[in-house]
Amino acid sequence: MIKVTDYIAGFKALNKGDISIAGGKGASLGEMYNAGLPIPPGFVVTTDSYKEFVKDISNEIYNKLNNLDVENNQALQSTAKQIQELIIKTKIPQSMQDHIVEAYNALSQFSQEPASFVAVRSSATAEDSAEASFAGQNATYLNMKGVQKVTAAIKACWASLFTARSIYYRIKNNFPHDKVFIAVVVQKMVNSEKAGVMFSVNPVTQKRNEILIEGTYGLGEAVVSGAVTPDEYIVNKENMEIISRKIAKKEWQFTRDEEKTIKVDIPTEKQELQLLKEHEIKILAQLAAKIEQHYKLPQDLEWAIEKERIYIVQSRPITTLTEQVKETPVEQPQQEQSDLKELLSGLAASPGIGKGKVKIVHSPDELDKIQQGDILVAPMTNPDMVPGMKRASAIVTDHGGLTCHAAIVSREMGIPCIVGTSTATQIFQENQEITVDGTKGKVYEGLQNIQQEKPVEQPTNQEPIDTVIDVKVIMDLPDFAEKAAKTGADGVGLLRCEMMIAESKKHPSFLTKNNREQEYFDTIYNGVKKVAQAFKGKPVWYRTSDFRTDEYRALEGGDQEPTESNPMMGYHGIRRGLEEPKILLTELKAIKKLYDEGLTNVGIMLPMVTHLEQVTKSKELIDQVGLKAEFGVMIETPASVLIIEDICKAGIDFVSFGTNDLTQFTLACDRNNENVQNLYNELHPAILKQIEMVVRVCRKHHVQTSICGQAGSNPEMASFLVKTGIDSISANPDAVHKIRQIVSQEEKKLYMDIMRKRIEQKERRKK
Repeated sequence: MIKVTDYIAGFKALNKGDISIAGGKGASLGEMYNAGLPIPPGFVVTTDSYKEFVKDISNEIYNKLNNLDVENNQALQSTAKQIQELIIKTKIPQSMQDHIVEAYNALSQFSQEPASFVAVRSSATAEDSAEASFAGQNATYLNMKGVQKVTAAIKACWASLFTARSIYYRIKNNFPHDKVFIAVVVQKMVNSEKAGVMFSVNPVTQKRNEILIEGTYGLGEAVVSGAVTPDEYIVNKENMEIISRKIAKKEWQFTRDEEKTIKVDIPTEKQELQLLKEHEIKILAQLAAKIEQHYKLPQDLEWAIEKERIYIVQSRPITTLTEQVKETPVEQPQQEQSDLKELLSGLAASPGIGKGKVKIVHSPDELDKIQQGDILVAPMTNPDMVPGMKRASAIVTDHGGLTCHAAIVSREMGIPCIVGTSTATQIFQENQEITVDGTKGKVYEGLQNIQQEKPVEQPTNQEPIDTVIDVKVIMDLPDFAEKAAKTGADGVGLLRCEMMIAESKKHPSFLTKNNREQEYFDTIYNGVKKVAQAFKGKPVWYRTSDFRTDEYRALEGGDQEPTESNPMMGYHGIRRGLEEPKILLTELKAIKKLYDEGLTNVGIMLPMVTHLEQVTKSKELIDQVGLKAEFGVMIETPASVLIIEDICKAGIDFVSFGTNDLTQFTLACDRNNENVQNLYNELHPAILKQIEMVVRVCRKHHVQTSICGQAGSNPEMASFLVKTGIDSISANPDAVHKIRQIVSQEEKKLYMDIMRKRIEQKERRKK
């Protein structure tokens, strides 16, 4: 039996009114436990414990927070780190420690284990309310076993009340620091064979009569973190009939191995089987409906199944539903998939549904015929076509892979896109009506009413999860800067200027050769300024121009470009910038003006570096214009990898991996050629080894490392990069939240591995 004290409260002693004692999560678990719901047993280290613990250091904490300018990112990060370190090094009072040990031992006896595995979760007093959710801001530690690990995790949860984002969020939402307290939930860890999440209202369609269940094998972290594609089941809440099911290919799972969470492969014969049995789906749906009815609010739940026993491990209100969900609207019937006539398929490059009239475009001269809502169909897009792409409701191309121009720009603009169809321009007729499913990579005849599968996005009323590694965004279009900034990204890891050039309709080389540099200056200055202002206080790494000779022939003066047999490996990047220094100098002068106006967050990044002299000569030009900016290079050629030591010694502040080209040049795969997409693999061992080598060398020379290729949006690559010790990851705007979740999970695992090793070392020394 877990005793109730000022420091500890068992679930049995708590209800939903005890938020001030147990925080939002703890109060909710107590409420459900006493309602007879299948909640794993546990206890809460109360807010009184936290108050007692910080009593002697509270003045020091709040003094650091007084007059803190949270818009000054450097000051915010430094203050957060100082406070967290102060909490971690402060010793828990002995009487409190004794109560925690007693409660943990009682829980272990309850579980009939000598020392239970537990989950240790933060439970803030302002968390998981119906009006606002602080979920994800504070820490969770899984598979903790033994008193030392559990108490270390409790202190880490207390410290997480003062992460940079938690501090920022409280100030921006007028929550006084000294009025927000934190409890810690210690709960039996379910060693699940199956786990996942469910919603008592479908959060995608906003249908109140639907329950959405997602699940996979093993521990639920794989689903919660977005690391896997789970099975999906939709259940009718009124009669508990299963409306639909989508069975994913489940190739791996998280599981517990002795004292840590590990990733293991799932046997091939199980990978494509339906995860949940029919009765399990219905029991879970009944629990979701029951809990929603109990709270009288739609609920976001986490569930787990161990030895055929179903548990609910967390429940909180869904805070992201629109007001429309309060009424059950008459829904427009969705087109059954089997009724659709498929015309064409290709690579799914940007998700979403678009429908309209086909407009076939072979050159930028034909862009004027594209009206708002048309479908742009082309052999392949290039930067000249951006104005037309902005008006399209979807884009379909004959050629291209997942890192081609059409794919990259469509993802940034949020336009559905299919590439590599081979025959779109031949099959479709001008003004033919079609529907494009960019999620599945399929094109259907006519204007079809297909339900759009929305990507999981960071709710707008939550700050992003706190991570040590910065998660930045990739940008091409300054007009979308404000939207990109709202993702909560830690800056811009790659700002390309090629789209700015395309919209200016004037070729940079032509302008500079005809003494019209001011026009090019204005293009760069105005475009970069929009992004720098949107991300004020956060780094924006501007890549100097990297236009190829085949890309801008439709611009004024573009017809004077040389003809090359292989433009991808030809006259572009820094090699052209140094051959035509007026182009590069004009860009540098534009950035210098921004610095003079106080926008000092812009860094300079060189593309296509293959020789050390390109770095040293570029530095000379930067010095020539008097620009004092962060300076770095892109690592996108094997040559730059092999001379990285020399590049670091030449004096740089950062490097960023351009994995699109690094993969292309390493594997000899044209990234715009759909015929070799099966060979194009950014996770190829040759790529990963190059990344590891560069990170290792840069760390030795105190040079920041980042990634700005499309691979940064890949969860598997993100997991790998965290382990290498990279400093930042840049992702597409729609992938920022998912990548931050992956980074956070990997960082927690690394932290707990470090803590475990330290504890083991101490234990060995005692012996």
